Amino acid sequence: MGKIQIMDEWLSNKIAAGEVVERPSSVVKELVENAIDAGSTSIEVFLEEAGLSSIQVIDNGSGMDEEDALKSFSRHATSKIEKEQDLFRIRTLGFRGEALASIASVSKLTLRTSDGDGGVHLYLEGGHLKEHQPTALRRGTDITVAQLFFNTPARLKYLKTIQTELGHTIDFINRIALGYPTIAIKLVHNDQTLLQTNGRGQVQQVLSAIYGAHHAKKMLPFEASNNDYKIHGFASLPEVTRASKNYMSLFVNGRWVKHFVIQKAIINAYHTYLPIERFPIVLLYVEGDPQLTDVNVHPAKHQVRLSKEPELLKLIEDTIRLAIREEIRIPLAEKKEKPIRPQQEQMNIWNPSKASAPVFDENKLTTIVERLSGDSSVVKEPHTPISIGNQHSVQYADVHNEVPETELPAVPIESKPIQDEQPFVQPEVKRHFPDVEVVGQIHGTYIVAQMEDGFYLIDQHAAQERIKYEYYRDKVGEVNANERQTLLMPLTFHYAADEALRLKESKEALEEVGVYLEEFGLSSFVVREYPTWFPKGEEQEVIEELIEQVLKVRKTDIKKLREDAAIMMSCKKSIKANHYLNKEQMDRLINDLRKADNPFTCPHGRPVLIHFTSYEVEKMFKRVM
Repeated sequence: MGKIQIMDEWLSNKIAAGEVVERPSSVVKELVENAIDAGSTSIEVFLEEAGLSSIQVIDNGSGMDEEDALKSFSRHATSKIEKEQDLFRIRTLGFRGEALASIASVSKLTLRTSDGDGGVHLYLEGGHLKEHQPTALRRGTDITVAQLFFNTPARLKYLKTIQTELGHTIDFINRIALGYPTIAIKLVHNDQTLLQTNGRGQVQQVLSAIYGAHHAKKMLPFEASNNDYKIHGFASLPEVTRASKNYMSLFVNGRWVKHFVIQKAIINAYHTYLPIERFPIVLLYVEGDPQLTDVNVHPAKHQVRLSKEPELLKLIEDTIRLAIREEIRIPLAEKKEKPIRPQQEQMNIWNPSKASAPVFDENKLTTIVERLSGDSSVVKEPHTPISIGNQHSVQYADVHNEVPETELPAVPIESKPIQDEQPFVQPEVKRHFPDVEVVGQIHGTYIVAQMEDGFYLIDQHAAQERIKYEYYRDKVGEVNANERQTLLMPLTFHYAADEALRLKESKEALEEVGVYLEEFGLSSFVVREYPTWFPKGEEQEVIEELIEQVLKVRKTDIKKLREDAAIMMSCKKSIKANHYLNKEQMDRLINDLRKADNPFTCPHGRPVLIHFTSYEVEKMFKRVM
């Protein structure tokens, strides 16, 4: 007798459930996606104990008649695919026909549904039909899943805490609400409403409901298209960041998916705008011909394969980067509502009555600094004296004059109000670098510059880093043979045999950033010349670091290598903290910063300057209410 047998239907459904139903949020996902495919305009989700006790999903979709309701619990029963060709033109969220059969096999499931003509009530335990009777019901479907995994106790052991499991469901419902703003969605847990949207199609309202109105104000709309794809959505300003990539939501033809390459393109669009290990909030919709998308990749349908992916990635990166550049602003120390006042007095910290070197009203400035250090985002440093005029004079030209004063356009900054009946409006933002007057220096680290409405604290290291980065970025991008300096004594570098082989393969890439290696024996190299614009006194260290960057990766990306080279060189001899400048040196730094393409963040994404309004300072001193 043969050993091969046909598996029992209920056993095969349990096995399939292991792939489709991982946790309560998986059940919610399948049921909500079915409701969307049914054309629902209202979906309500009710959970008890994060769904471990009960999950109920109610919709007003097309519903089912009695025959379809019974068929729906058979494996591979679907209304969305009829022939093979349909698999390559999928426009629905579901298509496998496995979800209901899998869910029913590991739970106690109650279904009440109607197509508008007649309703049916079904009750199943472990996939076995126990009750079947007609019922009166409005058009739509009401499905309840109770005691999930009651017949597979091993699965229960691997579920997390109620809060963790609830978090997975909230995350999914939030994304569905963002992906389908025209559907009114409600999520209730233990009789507490966690999310409710109105279904009016206003994405900004949904963003506000999920992330709060304060952050929704700082979401920039974007839109673009090429011959194959259309993209649109919202991206947060660089000042709004998260510690996780999980806040980047991607929808491809209405389907929420995880696509790490697209995530990387989004992060690349924020290059030099974000602090290290911080990520933006982004909502991205990608629309294209379904034949360009393969959704039949994973049982949970979280992954897709995209045709013409390089073109799409470039479109996404360029579009989001442009949106950021047009709207970038200087971060405020603290957001406060400012009342209408007759005239704003200029902060008179500087006492111009002194004819000699500039002198401060030191008591007034010290008081402001102490208050701001406690109540704002100013970084605290060990106590050091305040630099006044020329009291701490240094040779600023050594660390600054290497950057030529080339004319660079200012970054245009203009806010775009959110349209329609939104409860918030984008704040107006200045289009140019502020017209400031240098006042002095704090802790040898921050430059104080005043203007008509308040003052700015400017991080001198970040400011010069931005200036030098833009200088080196252009230089590295076009290495000129006329800008090379020949060494009297060549530099010699020794590496292991495998590293030497890697460097021989990457010689052309290194030459793109100004490193000219000549083979000198089996595992050694010499450098006889380097660009004249390499940081003075740091040439050998720069070359070693560029070589190390090549050795750290398997495949050299010339574009990234250029960027890394520019960032690394800009940091080498930029002014450090606790470095005192005189007023002429500070003025020169601010003037050069004003010419920068992006004067508001350093290459690592940190802010260069922070604005404190006069009203905010007066509020701290209780001079205004």
